[in-house]
Amino acid sequence: MNESTFPEQKVVVLDFGAQYGQLIARRVRDLGVFSTIAPCDIPAEELADMKPSAIILSGGPASVYAEDAPTIDPAVLELGVPVLGFCYGHQVIAVTLGGRVGHTEKGEYGHADITRCDGGTSKLFGSTPSQQQVWMSHRDAVIQVPEGFRVTSQTAICPVASMECPDRNLYSTQFHPEVRHTPYGQDLLGNFLFNICGLQPNWTMEGIIEDSVRAIQEQVGDSRVILGLSGGVDSSVVAALCARAIGSRLTCVFVNHGLLRKNEPEEVEEVFTKQFDVDFVHVHAEERYAGLLAGVVDPEEKRRIIGTQFWNEFFAVAQDIAEDGRPVQFMAQGTIYPDIIESGARKTGGKASTIKSHHNLIPFPEGVHFDLIEPLDHFFKDEVRALGTALGLPDYIVHRQPFPGPGLAIRIIGDVTPEKLEILKNADAIIREELDAYNAKLFEETGERNSEHSCWQYFAVLPDIKSVGVMGDERTYQRPIILRAVESSDAMTADWAKLPYEVLARVSGRIVAEVPGVNRVLYDITSKPPATIEWE
Repeated sequence: MNESTFPEQKVVVLDFGAQYGQLIARRVRDLGVFSTIAPCDIPAEELADMKPSAIILSGGPASVYAEDAPTIDPAVLELGVPVLGFCYGHQVIAVTLGGRVGHTEKGEYGHADITRCDGGTSKLFGSTPSQQQVWMSHRDAVIQVPEGFRVTSQTAICPVASMECPDRNLYSTQFHPEVRHTPYGQDLLGNFLFNICGLQPNWTMEGIIEDSVRAIQEQVGDSRVILGLSGGVDSSVVAALCARAIGSRLTCVFVNHGLLRKNEPEEVEEVFTKQFDVDFVHVHAEERYAGLLAGVVDPEEKRRIIGTQFWNEFFAVAQDIAEDGRPVQFMAQGTIYPDIIESGARKTGGKASTIKSHHNLIPFPEGVHFDLIEPLDHFFKDEVRALGTALGLPDYIVHRQPFPGPGLAIRIIGDVTPEKLEILKNADAIIREELDAYNAKLFEETGERNSEHSCWQYFAVLPDIKSVGVMGDERTYQRPIILRAVESSDAMTADWAKLPYEVLARVSGRIVAEVPGVNRVLYDITSKPPATIEWE
């Protein structure tokens, strides 16, 4: 979905480098309104061209008085569009319009209690309690509101916990309504969207499918399309959308780079040749990838090599199925919003740093070009799953675990060798078998796929170290396996899964007993952030 296909009703989140920037967009969508992220310094004229129904200013780590502090085009506040600012965005509104921000004696970090002082008339607060708990993260604070504004809440430390100017449709809070730690935060967002902006909760799966299919048809015309298919939920949903849009003019290309999980190539081919009416091409590129990756240890270099070779493999297929001597022009792929954000906000234009490069965002190599079709590039993972269900995809595909395009290459720390691949594939298969059974048992007991203790993603990592052990009264010096299991919904944040000891013991016992070359199993108990879900 590109900007030309955005829904008519949309909220634009201006990103000041916030920890919670993407979360704001998610919370808006949770309320049934489409949202997208744009850089905080976007010119007002360019922002107006996006035809926003509302604008939200995110928080950010800077001080508004710092020399290089991010700010907004002042004309943004004059567009006549309702604006809501959080934390840093609250302070930017104040200083832009003539208010003042200063240091408080104490910072507020974490839970805080606010008291409304609006006399019950604030549309933003609506019927929420006069005293309520919020989540703060600041030391600077607004100490003088701009002309025309009134203070609507305070804390013992913060004199302006929120302010508003209803005549100009400008609202802001020092606290973060978008986080779950602000119990009435979603009520405030709903009040802003529906009572102040007059929007409707019409961001629905049915409407998304119609818009996406229409956009694909308009982009492609009567041309053919190849699709980079991995068998995961993202590319499978794109396949379903493209099949609905262009039918038999779609060719699904599965590139087997030899870095997939145990038995996975056979499973993908089985599903897409026997259960789906699509033109399916299985490219065996195992030897080519093994040669390219030999001796490579840097994870970003691995991603670059794998991503670049993907383009070459797809282009070779495009030439093989060319009509009238012309290679297929269009290629569809399952790029989703977190991919773009973690790769440095290529499309959002935001302030995000590059966390890791995604294989499907690697530039084209020389001599290769496709016009890309990326209908999911503004969707979060749980939205993609909901879309898959609405499209009628089987449950086992919709809820299939995420798997990185570079495959096991980025779950092997150091160089990739046949020996390491064999160890990791076998250990990973045991982990998936045991935790599949654990999740299935929870689902049977609770009836909820994402119950409190279920795992969202789980896999093995092979570090580039060895450790001493003892087996059969003999000393061993072999490799450890790291178990990674997390709870998440959208891949933007994740917590480590609190697995029962008996499950961990069973996984560890089986790996050490059944996988030659392994004598130790470790469990990663780090959340995202500060870690990422993957190790490389």
